[in-house]
Amino acid sequence: MKNWEFGRIKGNGIVIDERMSDMMGMVEGGCVYSTLFEYGDDGPKKYELILSMYPQENYRTLTNITMYLSDEPGASAQAARFLGDRGINILNSISLDGISDTIIIWKVLADLSFAGEVEILKEKFAEMKENGDPAVSMIDHIEARSADIGRVFRTEANIGKEELRRAAPVTLVDGMYDFSIEYGDILKDMDGKSVLTVADIGSWIISVTFFKDRTSLRKAVLEIPDCPGSIAQVLTWIADHNINLISVFSKVKICYQTMSLEIVADFAGSSLSPEAFPAELEKAAEGMNGIFSLLQFEELE
Repeated sequence: MKNWEFGRIKGNGIVIDERMSDMMGMVEGGCVYSTLFEYGDDGPKKYELILSMYPQENYRTLTNITMYLSDEPGASAQAARFLGDRGINILNSISLDGISDTIIIWKVLADLSFAGEVEILKEKFAEMKENGDPAVSMIDHIEARSADIGRVFRTEANIGKEELRRAAPVTLVDGMYDFSIEYGDILKDMDGKSVLTVADIGSWIISVTFFKDRTSLRKAVLEIPDCPGSIAQVLTWIADHNINLISVFSKVKICYQTMSLEIVADFAGSSLSPEAFPAELEKAAEGMNGIFSLLQFEELE
């Protein structure tokens, strides 16, 4: 699943792609909490804005719970009751079909609050299951782990960037987050700038990256052989020209024959100009193992 998108700032607003907002549970009219980080002089990034539907002080009690349920009436209700009876608040969740007519997988972001630790929850379920408690008869098993969203604020996770501000919540209007309300004194003259929006699916947060003015972003789409080493050949050639990759996305087109490789890269530190890139890549492809074709190459900023 592609969990990132490149877009442009509209005025003072960051448009949250509908697919991504649905995936991350950011609803129209909902309050979005945020934290702004600033990067150092190295690299292409200038600022990073972390968006979440939850206050930062709640991060330590957020937990990812996966429940495997019998595919029968009442199973989801039983699972919800098991959590609710223990004071566990279900936040964002999504259910998926496992094996048809056999199992349902329910992925839940929950707030444990005063319910205790993850291990206590798992131990209690195991005890009830072993004793044949009918309150968990339709729940096959439970997996739970800390969401660990707070890692984005820990010092060891933030080498090269500094936290500038944690802001009050801002309402999402017309699918857009207006950063000027809380960060207008920092994020100035951003209209038309490119941003990278990434959904952290496991943590239900969205990261928005603002790039430095010197950054020279280009998007390239290639068709390459679907075989071991194909991606390595392209990425090695790119690295040899000191082109800094921002994102990589690959998908099979014809299994074991061809695949699509989409990259976004910063050319600011490369001696190879963007204008020369297509011709130089075509020459390099002649020495690669298989047929490599550049289908698209365009400026993002």
